[in-house]
Formats: sequence, C-alpha cells, structure tokens
Amino acid sequence: MHPLQKASPEAIKQGVSLLKSGRPVSFPTDTVYALGAPINDIECVRKVYDIKQRPLNMALPILLASSQDVRLVALEVSETAEILMKEFWPGALTLVFKKTPFVSDIVTAGGQTVAVRVAAHQVAIEIVKQSGVPLVGTSANVHSKPSPVTALDVMEQVGDRVELIIDAGRTPGGFESTIVDMSTDKPKILRQGAISRADIERFCRLF
Repeated sequence: MHPLQKASPEAIKQGVSLLKSGRPVSFPTDTVYALGAPINDIECVRKVYDIKQRPLNMALPILLASSQDVRLVALEVSETAEILMKEFWPGALTLVFKKTPFVSDIVTAGGQTVAVRVAAHQVAIEIVKQSGVPLVGTSANVHSKPSPVTALDVMEQVGDRVELIIDAGRTPGGFESTIVDMSTDKPKILRQGAISRADIERFCRLF
C-alpha cells in the first residue's frame, strides 16, 4: 500500500493500529508534519531515531491529547506552567518539565526532563487520543534537513521508511513550536518559534 493516505477517520484508525503494533506513523500538526511513536514502546521509539537518522543523544518531544494528561509525563507542574498551558494549549508552545518514571530514558536521551505540548490540529489530537498513550512527536524529516510542512515533503525525505503518512494538506503554521523550560524556578526560552517571547511574557516573566 502507498504510504500517502488522505486524512480521514479510516486513515486515523489505520495509523493508530500501526502505532499500537510498534510501527511509526507520520501525521500533521499545527506546526510541521510529525513522526509519532508511543512513548512506552521503546522499540518503536528507536525506529523513529533510525528513520530520522537522529543521534540517540538528542531527546524527542512528546505530544499529548490534552493538558489533562500532563502529569502522566511531568513530575512537577507549577502554577505558571498551568497558566501557560491554559493560554497556549492546544498550540505551538512546548514546555519542558522534569519527567516522570513513565517516560522512558530513550525518549529523553537519558536526561531528566521532557518536552511536551498539545498540537492544535485535530488529526494529531485524535491520533494521540485514540492511541491511549502520549506519542513522541518529532518532525518527520531526516536529521538536520528542513522540517516538512506537507505530506509530500515527508514522502521525499522518509517515505521509503514509513508505512503511513496521513495527508491533511500544508500545515497551518509552518514554523516549529517555541520551547520554554519550566523545569526550574526561572522559566526561559530554549527555542524561539511560532509563539513570540512577548506573547509568553504577557503571562509570565522569562529569564
């Protein structure tokens, strides 16, 4: 079967089935196309690293179905983090927390923190929700190459190594998420992306 499939309830169901059987799937988010794997399936996560040719010492971000799931992966969630989640989730804001034991070391590259967000894209939300577990949601590109904003971009870079690419057209954002470290008492931006520093500083002080 050709890996490119138009977004539909059937394609999402197929994607969830593949994920549950340990096979990575590519799907759209509000920023770029992602490559997903269940965070509790070490071998499937390892396949994501292989597909991307990504060094194992580089951690992978996590996608949640909703902010209610954050404590499954985040050890401490401050009041400030709660405010940011309320304002920007679903959306292009990734928050870094100290991880819970549920998150495998392969996801965090052996580190003690984890990067988390809820994508503002119904396909991504449905796939994570129906999978029943948070997914790693790294960009579906070969390491160091441009992040894909269309399913054809994904096909060109990793199409021969992914069984399913769910095509929902060009991603609405096209920019990667902004990353804010919430793992210490001094929040700071680690990567400037789709959400500006000024927008975030309306709700918290950044260092």
